[in-house]
Amino acid sequence: MWREAPTRPAGLARYFSGRWSGNYAPFGAGDLAVVGSRPYAASMTTPSDDQIAMLANALDTFSRRYKLTDTGADRPLTELDNQVLLFVAGHPSCGPTDVARFLDVAATTISSATDRLVKRGLLNRQRLEGDRRAVALTLSEDGEAYVSTYKHAHDSLFRMMLERLLPEERETFLHLISKIAHHDD
Repeated sequence: MWREAPTRPAGLARYFSGRWSGNYAPFGAGDLAVVGSRPYAASMTTPSDDQIAMLANALDTFSRRYKLTDTGADRPLTELDNQVLLFVAGHPSCGPTDVARFLDVAATTISSATDRLVKRGLLNRQRLEGDRRAVALTLSEDGEAYVSTYKHAHDSLFRMMLERLLPEERETFLHLISKIAHHDD
């Protein structure tokens, strides 16, 4: 049985942070084995150099072809900044520690990101009355507009990508990309 994907969406940066371990599960054909905490099909082996080069070429082409331009003014936002905005959009009045925990980054990293986003007018920080150390994060009007545009652009892009595939290819692709994305080391 395959392990279920996590229910909360991880940040895009975390999707591709894992590395292939090259483990081999020496069992009968069609069997699944658990190596560490991951299930492996019996036929899994270390990828060849040609397969790695083919994947690298495909991902390079993919990232160039489907690159989204930033919807913000002046400089583009970092991927971390985008993920902070998306998290705050889904969790209004959350604290920086909540964001750091979800994105699995240091609190100081989130502090720097929130400083940048406040300066750009995309995020609001409000001190809580009962605890002057606690901070609630919310999107500003510009932040809400940015997140809306960001989500719409990504949804359109993802729709265009999936429309190029036959329905059964879509299911296979989504299964495989989810398996890679939710791979835990």
